[in-house]
This record gives sequence, structure tokens and C-alpha cells, in this order.
Amino acid sequence: MTIREVLLSVDGVEATYNHAIRALSGVNLTVRTGEIVALLGANGAGKTTALKALCGLLAAERGQITAGRIRYDGEDIAQRSPAELVRAGLVQVLEGRHCFRSLSVEDNLIVGGQARGWSRAALRRELERVYTLFPRLRDRRGSLAGLTSGGEQQMTAIGRALMARPRLLVLDEPSMGLAPLVVESIFAALTALNRDEGLTLLVAEQNSTVALRHAHRAAVLENGRTVLDGAADALRDRDDIKAFYLGVGLGAAA
Repeated sequence: MTIREVLLSVDGVEATYNHAIRALSGVNLTVRTGEIVALLGANGAGKTTALKALCGLLAAERGQITAGRIRYDGEDIAQRSPAELVRAGLVQVLEGRHCFRSLSVEDNLIVGGQARGWSRAALRRELERVYTLFPRLRDRRGSLAGLTSGGEQQMTAIGRALMARPRLLVLDEPSMGLAPLVVESIFAALTALNRDEGLTLLVAEQNSTVALRHAHRAAVLENGRTVLDGAADALRDRDDIKAFYLGVGLGAAA
């Protein structure tokens, strides 16, 4: 078995909001190059806060990392700005399908490519890559992003992130509010990127069923703390995890 290098490590991270409200109380997470890692937990478990901490976004919401260390590509990144992290290849897709609603789908994608300063030819090549991955965006490329469906907006947000050519793509609840067929389409595209291009993915999801089906490994958060981690297939088969950590009743698992 090939030993992959650690691309991201989160060690004992604690965080607060307004120096008063404890949000994380001991998050540990490792992401190796070429992996898909799922970050699981019920609503309010701390998944979004953990992702904002490692993407440099806590300060925007008056949040602070109070303990622990976050290392990306061997360097401590706790004090680096989100823009610096994007240029280093750590790119996030936030919860909520954030698009520039008054811009076309294609203009949204082009904005993502500006982080790399692509030439016109390179920009067209990257756009074609995204359109091949999400054919629906090709059909809607001239439409205002705000007038497209929820699934198309999520594809636009992911496509914009991909235009920056990330080494690590971080996604927060990509399935939220979307129809099951759309969710499967998005996860199939992400899995194809991982398989064909070696893209590393960290995906926070409340939908544990779909996340564990596509991930290699997973970590489970409860009350801002990592309580379990391991191979995704092993976690998927454990009824106690479904019942106690993922909000699925034992009876519903049958």
C-alpha cells in the first residue's frame, strides 16, 4: 500500500466566538494527498466552524482559534489569510451555494480563475474542464446565476473553486437542500476528479449516507470534538455510529 503524504493536519484545535462562546473543544483531523475525507456530525456538531478555522475564515465572524495547530503542506497556516490559502491551493466552497447572483454562470467561473491569473487560452481550457464535469453549466453559461436552480448554483460554486486549480478542495454541506439525484451527480463528479486527477477533498456533510459511500476515510464530530475517525467503509457499517453520532435511528438503518 502506498503511503501518502499528509497534506492537512488539524491537531487539538479549540475555538471560540467573541472570546466567550466555545465552538470547538478538540478537533483532530488528517487529510492525505489524494484522499476524500468526510467530516461528519449532526447539526451543530462543529463541522462548519472547523472548516472555517482551517480556511482562515473565523475572524470574519469574530471567531478565534484558542489552542491547537493547523498545518497545510507542512506549514502552520493559523495566521494566513483566505486569499493566501487559495493561492497556495487550499480552496473552499462555503455552505449555502454562494454565487454572484447578478453575474452569468460563466462570469462566476471566470472570477474563480482570476486567483491563478490565467491567460485567455488557459482560461478557456479551464472553463472547458468545468463544463465537461458539469454539462448543465455549459447549457446555462449565459444565464444569471441567481436565476438558475439550486443544483446549478451549487455546481457553479464548485466549478468556480475548481477554476483556481486547488490541491485541497474543502466543501461545506454540498448536498444541503438539493434533490437526491442532483446530490449523486455532484458527488459522482467530485469522485471522478479524485480518481482521474488525484484531487484531494475534505467534505463536511450531515448526509452521512452519501458522504461515506464516496469517502476513503471519515471523522465524526460531536459537541466540537472529534470522537471517532477511521476508514469510511468501517464507519458506514456500524449501527452505533448511525444512532448516536449521525442522527440515524437504529430502526431506520434496517
